[in-house]
Amino acid sequence: MKQKKSDIPSFTSYQKFIIVLLAILQFTIILDFIIISPLGDVLMKTLDMTTTQFGLAVSAYAFSAGGSGLLAAGFADKFDRKKLLIFFYSGFIIGTIFCALSTGYWTLLAARIVTGLFGGVIGSVSLAIVTDLFVIEQRGRVMGFIQMAFATSQILGIPLGLYCADKWGWHSSFLLIAVLGMLVLIGIIIKMHPVYKHLGLQEDKNAFQHLWHTVSNKKYQVGFAAIALLSVGGFMLQPFGSAFLVNNIGIAQEDLKMVYFFTGLSVLFIMPLVGKLSDKVSKVRLFAAGSFIAIVTIMFYTNLGPTPLWEVVIINMIMFMGVMSRMIPATTLNTGIPEMKDRGAYMAITSSLQQIAGGIAAVFAGFIVHQETKTSPLEHYDILGYIIAAVTICSIFLVSRVDKLVNTKTKSESVPAAQDAIMEY
Repeated sequence: MKQKKSDIPSFTSYQKFIIVLLAILQFTIILDFIIISPLGDVLMKTLDMTTTQFGLAVSAYAFSAGGSGLLAAGFADKFDRKKLLIFFYSGFIIGTIFCALSTGYWTLLAARIVTGLFGGVIGSVSLAIVTDLFVIEQRGRVMGFIQMAFATSQILGIPLGLYCADKWGWHSSFLLIAVLGMLVLIGIIIKMHPVYKHLGLQEDKNAFQHLWHTVSNKKYQVGFAAIALLSVGGFMLQPFGSAFLVNNIGIAQEDLKMVYFFTGLSVLFIMPLVGKLSDKVSKVRLFAAGSFIAIVTIMFYTNLGPTPLWEVVIINMIMFMGVMSRMIPATTLNTGIPEMKDRGAYMAITSSLQQIAGGIAAVFAGFIVHQETKTSPLEHYDILGYIIAAVTICSIFLVSRVDKLVNTKTKSESVPAAQDAIMEY
């Protein structure tokens, strides 16, 4: 149902600051993960890794992130969310520095595990903060801006990271992320207010009881399943993205920056529009439309052979516009499911399951895709496209169930009361 412009709450100056801060933070988290994909071809050749080993290196981050998220879920609503953010973000920066200092496959694998242990919790803490400080009528726009971090990482982060890798070696790409992370951490410590109102609503006596009550909630389980499926496509395609572009499509290593730049530019353009639409129209219909675009373009892309650069750029732009058009409405709907007292735990579990599902997808992709030599084309990449299409169709059904749960919950809540809660921050 379409809302009137006057019914859509505006942002306070502090809320705007939080959006910018979390967007830059999310930029570093996303860049740390996706930079390994464009560096994939270089890493596999430099560190003498097979496709299976590289898939394990990618999934190591996901599995450790998922595990730490589940362990932290019971404690996520027991502390000030600002303190949790500072703790885990500090660990993430240290892990990223370890990645930069890696000298071989095993040291890189260990460093990715450490980075995932801390980085996997940050997204859930950020979402809990967004849910605490913004009513659901604002969250589509908020998620649109925060998830622009993905586009920015494509436009600025990856090209800059690849430039540093070409100039000073692949290690420098991770050092760049660590330095930016330190600046963000200083901003959180100095400028961000404590977020602790949820502490007065706690009923469970210990963390494990709180975790169990959250996991066993049947309504929450629908959200867990829906969000977990969203990460499957990205984790299957991205790890071998640069290797596919170079060895199958015929894109030169130095032209990869151009592909990622224009792909990110398209996402940067679409994200604010999708965010605004998400606050005005049916989120589940918007999700379904993005899913249709994603299915068609992914299946076409994964079957490509040698293709001119300009065609690859256009296909990638359309494909990622579809993929990211799914993320905003789905994530926004997901924030509407949990009660305030469960938000930290719910977001942590959601993030963990998303990471674990993605890690499993990356491992399977590593076994499905095969490369005879370091320079030969990837085989069976098209199979990934068919699997992603099937999973995407299933996710539409689950997100529609989430939409019904959120609509029922929203009708029973008072928007003015939620607005009063925001003013207290």
